[in-house]
Formats: sequence, C-alpha cells, structure tokens
Amino acid sequence: MTSIKKDSLRRIMHIVVILYGLACLWLFYHQSVADLSVEGAIPYQSDLPLHISMIVEDGWYYSFTAYAYKVLHVLAGGTTVGIALMLAVISVATIYVTERAICYLSEEKEMGWKTLLLALCTNLVMPIYVEYAGVYRYVSYQVPNIWHNSTYICMKLFALMTFLYYFKLEKKYCDGITVKEWLVFAILNVITTGIKPSFLLAFSPIMGIFLLVDLFKRMSFKRILIFGSALLPSGAVVLWQNAVLFGSDTGNGMTINPWYTFSLHADRPKLAVLLSVAFCGVVILMTLKNVFKDKKYLFTILMVVLGFLEALCLVESGKRSVDGNFLWGYSFCLFVLFLYTTIQWLRYPRKTMVQKAIYAGMTLVYGAHLYCGVLFFVRLVCGESYWMKW
Repeated sequence: MTSIKKDSLRRIMHIVVILYGLACLWLFYHQSVADLSVEGAIPYQSDLPLHISMIVEDGWYYSFTAYAYKVLHVLAGGTTVGIALMLAVISVATIYVTERAICYLSEEKEMGWKTLLLALCTNLVMPIYVEYAGVYRYVSYQVPNIWHNSTYICMKLFALMTFLYYFKLEKKYCDGITVKEWLVFAILNVITTGIKPSFLLAFSPIMGIFLLVDLFKRMSFKRILIFGSALLPSGAVVLWQNAVLFGSDTGNGMTINPWYTFSLHADRPKLAVLLSVAFCGVVILMTLKNVFKDKKYLFTILMVVLGFLEALCLVESGKRSVDGNFLWGYSFCLFVLFLYTTIQWLRYPRKTMVQKAIYAGMTLVYGAHLYCGVLFFVRLVCGESYWMKW
C-alpha cells in the first residue's frame, strides 16, 4: 500500500473520529437536559443531570469534575453546552490516547489508519448480549465503555494516561527518575483519583506487588521508595473523598456481600460475567504462555482480577447500596484488558490450519463484542436510556 493511500485512509479515520465526537456531543447535551422526573422510559436518561444538579443546586463537590462543571456552567450562561462539549472532547481525546497505548504496548512505531481504527473499536466494544443471561444491555453486565456516567468518561482518559506513564517509568526507575517524571506521575494519579478513586483501588495494590518483587530481587530500596511515593498525594485525595462520600453524617458505608451487585439486574450473573469478557478470556487462554513473559500483560491481568474481586465483593451500605459504585474500577480494568488482548489477538500466529481456525474464532468473538457496542452507542445517540433491554 502506497504512503499516499495510507495518508488518505488515515485522514478518513480522523473524519470518522470527528463524527464520533459530534455524536457524543449530541448525546451528552441531550443527556444533560433530560427530564428525569417523567414517568416511564426517559429519553437520553443518564447520570449527568444528577451530577450537574448536585453541583449547581446543592453545592456538593464530590469529584474534581464538579469544579470544572461549575466553571463551564457559569461560562455558558447557565446552560449545559460547555459541559457537553468538554465530555465530547474528552471522549475524542481518549481515542487518540488509546491509539498511543496500542502503539506503545504493541511496539508499533508508526501510527496509521489501522491503529486509529483499532483505538476507536476499543472504545466501542461492549459485552456480548444474550437475553438469557440478563435482559439489560448495560446494567446486566460489566462493561469497559460507558457513556451515561460523566465521571467515568473523564476518569477513563486520565486513568489510561496514568497507566501508560507507569509502564514508561517502570522500565527505567531502577536507574532513577527525574523530579519532573515523579511530579507528572503523581499529578496524573491525583487527577485520576480526584475524578473517581476507583482506578487507584485496583492499580496501586498491583503496583505495590511489583515493587515488592523488585525489592526481593535486591533492587535499590531508595529507587523503589521514590517511585512508590508518587502515589502518596493521591492517597490524600482518597481521604478527602472518603470524608465526603462516607462521612459519619452521610449514613453511607461499605460492606462485603459477594455477588450482590452482579445479581441486581442479571438473571444469570455468572454467565453475564463470562459474556462480558468472552473475547479476553479466549485470547488469554490461547496466549497463556505470553502472560509470564510480558510484565505489562501480567500486570494488566492481575489488575483485572483485583478489580473483579472488588466489584464482586464490595457493596456500599445505605442509600447507594444498589448503585454499584465499586464497578467503575473494574470497568476500566476491562477497558485495558480489551486493549491488551486485542494486541495479542492481532499478533497471534496464523501459520497452520489450527492457528488460522483459532484466529478466526477469536475474530468472530471480537466482532460480536464490537457489534453489541456499536448498536448500544447508536441507540443511545438516538435517544434510548442506558437501561435498554433488547
């Protein structure tokens, strides 16, 4: 393929991403002005009007996004246009950061139309919908991509940036990291945690395990301490959020209740869990030998396991007990798992007939995830609630 044709295809993909951004702008604006008080099916139902009203009307600053929403609401003359535009820009930016992640994790030096297409697809995949497992396309399953919760949309971008920057520093921290690098990593963690603490709860323990392994390998304790200390500022943010969300006057707390959240809206929650990660599971089984050869692959899988256990077991007590707020961290874990297993799928050898058949099977499963995701997104843009059933 000539370079001119490649450039043309990349320009086409840029246009496709812009169209996706415009669709997101349409979606987020209509979500922001949706009337949640009407009975029955609510067009463009989402959490966004609640998030905005908690800030504008109640003055409840539970997330860093609250400060941005307040400023944008004032600048836009009391309308929600600025907030919708910000969320659309973040959604588009996430695609381009995803492309950088694909190139970095796959060691692909050149960004082309294929990498941008893959990044867009990664931001569209959803669980394979089977009515027998759960009738709701979103709430019956665990999903990597979410368009109805604005704080998750914002967190996903910064969490991905933090995730990538960690791998960049992990390769070199034993030789020393600069003050600038330490500050960038610390600030990324603070921003991500300030938006939603979910990422840190799944990420930091796994990072701690890897640092502990390095310590047992007799790597410099000083270097390990410096690298690990970059998480401390985000720990202070968690304490602030804990006071806001779980303070003594809130009536909220945490409890352990396995399968409670997963069973709220799924008829067969265990099957729903499997359908949510069908492609990832197949790819991991077929590339199991690569897991322990690739630290980034192993780190991702361990983070997913921890995120799953947190979502499976932890439940909020009080008025938010049915909100499933411990699912957000697992959702991001699924996002990076889809990202990494997609790379493994495309790298899978296709020399023998058996390998070709396995690759074709993985392709079909991925296609099912992508079909369900595109269908879900299109129906959201057309006005359906995220509670859609079929």
